[in-house]
Amino acid sequence: MIRALLVDDEQPARERLRQLLSAHPDVTVVGEADDGIEAAEKIAELAPDLVLLDIQMPGASGLDVAASLGRPRPAVIFCTAYDQYAVDAFELSAVDYLLKPVNRARLAAALDRVRAAGAPRGHDRALDELSHATGLSPTRFLARRGARFRVVPVHDVVAFTFIDGVTHLITLTEQLTMQPTLAALARRLDSVTFFQVSRTAIIRLDAVREAKPFADGTGEITLASGTTMPVARRRWRALIEKLES
Repeated sequence: MIRALLVDDEQPARERLRQLLSAHPDVTVVGEADDGIEAAEKIAELAPDLVLLDIQMPGASGLDVAASLGRPRPAVIFCTAYDQYAVDAFELSAVDYLLKPVNRARLAAALDRVRAAGAPRGHDRALDELSHATGLSPTRFLARRGARFRVVPVHDVVAFTFIDGVTHLITLTEQLTMQPTLAALARRLDSVTFFQVSRTAIIRLDAVREAKPFADGTGEITLASGTTMPVARRRWRALIEKLES
């Protein structure tokens, strides 16, 4: 049985998907969401096998939601009225990209791809490099505090850290958690804006307030939040060059 979540800010679009999916007895709809933040919360709560995901929505886009997913991921089928996303979405989509109004044949073919992939929650491939594949870096992030998700603009981010198996997003005032690993984030982030100072930390270059070198070739930075972080020896010189430029 494939457990599906429907995400679209238009109720008629969700109703149409429900109708089309009713022709597939091995697919059951476990929930709906009408914006990106609710979608992230429902995915975390319900752990669906498949998400049929609109792209342009209030709160956070479908691309933001897909980029926020941890492992194991649900399979994702993007559904949108905007064909300008098609080329990029085929590169980043785990399953398929459907133009609205979604028709029976295209949906059936996409579901066949989900079935052929085996375990529906095993799609850990192209979404890892979501923004990297499109040549666009993210401008906001979905991060979590308790059971609630927040949209954090890129200019509010001070750093990302990976501690005890959990990815954290740090701002000037708080620390939130995220699903993607630090390695997945590193592949998506703009290298002009962010820099990985160690295996467990990525900082926003504009947030660095002080850089202190040590005799052994390592160093330490102080961020705008007051947080201090060590810098690995092999990354120190590159960091200084980035800051100088």
